[in-house]
Amino acid sequence: MKKLSRISLAILGAALLCLSGAVAANVNKTNLSLTEKINVAGKTLNAGNYKVEWSGDGPDVQVTLLRGKETVATFPAQLTEGATQNADSAYGAVKGPDGSRSLTSIYVGGKRTILQLDQNSSGTQQSGNQESK
Repeated sequence: MKKLSRISLAILGAALLCLSGAVAANVNKTNLSLTEKINVAGKTLNAGNYKVEWSGDGPDVQVTLLRGKETVATFPAQLTEGATQNADSAYGAVKGPDGSRSLTSIYVGGKRTILQLDQNSSGTQQSGNQESK
């Protein structure tokens, strides 16, 4: 009876491990270094290092920006594929009429993946991509 319990427990443990791996496979991550203050999802983020996580298979995904363990912004984005692979994670931003900068895209380092944010501000000028460190 004890041997049967151990075997059942081992099978249950293996099943849970496989299940957690399947759930984790739908969450993607990268690190991003902002070199300036950036507006995103109605919030102003200071320059610094952030973790970017997104869930979903695309093209519509949900993106979460974290600073340490704290969620600082959550927003929808379009998952697209770029023509070239980015060596490092980087971002694109536009400059608004008041001089503030708004995040438009995140280029995932080591992949051709681009997270494109919805453009809901008009009259902005596209600026160059800022490479993160």
